Amino acid sequence: MYYLEPKKDHRTQSTRENIEVSSAGLLQDIVQHYDDCYSTYSYWCNEDNLAYHYGYWDSIEPYDHHQSLFNMNAYLYEKAGIKPTDKVLDAGCGIGGSSIWMAKNHHNKVTGITLSAKQVEHAQKNAQRHHVSDLTHFEVADFCATPFADESFDIVWALESSCYALDKSAFLKEAYRLLCKGGRLVIGDAFMLQRELNEQQWQAVVAFYNGWAVPNLCMRDEFNQYLIDLKFQNIQIRNINEQIRPSAKYIYKVTKRFFFWGKLAKCLGACPRMSTLASHIKAPEKI
Repeated sequence: MYYLEPKKDHRTQSTRENIEVSSAGLLQDIVQHYDDCYSTYSYWCNEDNLAYHYGYWDSIEPYDHHQSLFNMNAYLYEKAGIKPTDKVLDAGCGIGGSSIWMAKNHHNKVTGITLSAKQVEHAQKNAQRHHVSDLTHFEVADFCATPFADESFDIVWALESSCYALDKSAFLKEAYRLLCKGGRLVIGDAFMLQRELNEQQWQAVVAFYNGWAVPNLCMRDEFNQYLIDLKFQNIQIRNINEQIRPSAKYIYKVTKRFFFWGKLAKCLGACPRMSTLASHIKAPEKI
């Protein structure tokens, strides 16, 4: 049996060539991952949704992947009770998808932060193209140690980004500091339900960590306890596995299509991360 220790980097591969994996190099590896895979992500998002996350689908209508990505934003926005007057921090904003969606659809003022300077450039251009530059601001920052003053935001939004924190409690502590009184933290992410894994499960989970440059996934109960310890109130947890499943299946199918070309590109030195990402996207399906 294998045991997933909390707050530990369980990856076995760095995203940078000829570099040993290490917790000290985690932030650089995350930046490298997203910079290398910018074009790869375009296989399952478009210039409107700009979404680096899974979608949400609870309709009986035929599945529409791009609409499901918008649906995820709408679901979290509604469940968190966000108002147009709320000032939002998009912690781990990618190329601006959720930030731009909130500004465009609800006129929120949104600050997006990411570790990647290239993503900031993309986000700024995307905001300009969607005519929301006046409502959005993007900058490079670590969401565990931001440059903002206490109580700067009404909402801290983290959609499939909190998983990148080595110590999830450090991210939550920073979010608590940044929130105004009565503010809300909304997180959409993956969590583990067990620490002990057999050989097959362990290999699948580590492949997932390597493929996405994620150091670990937190136990759901452990994450909830962090929130309690930090004095967060009215904590609500919802399992939306079934609503995400159609999106996961779609991304898996898309990945299979470009897996061969990714391996070829890697051999030719054109895109060293494409085949790595493609091969590891499949791993969660096996658990």
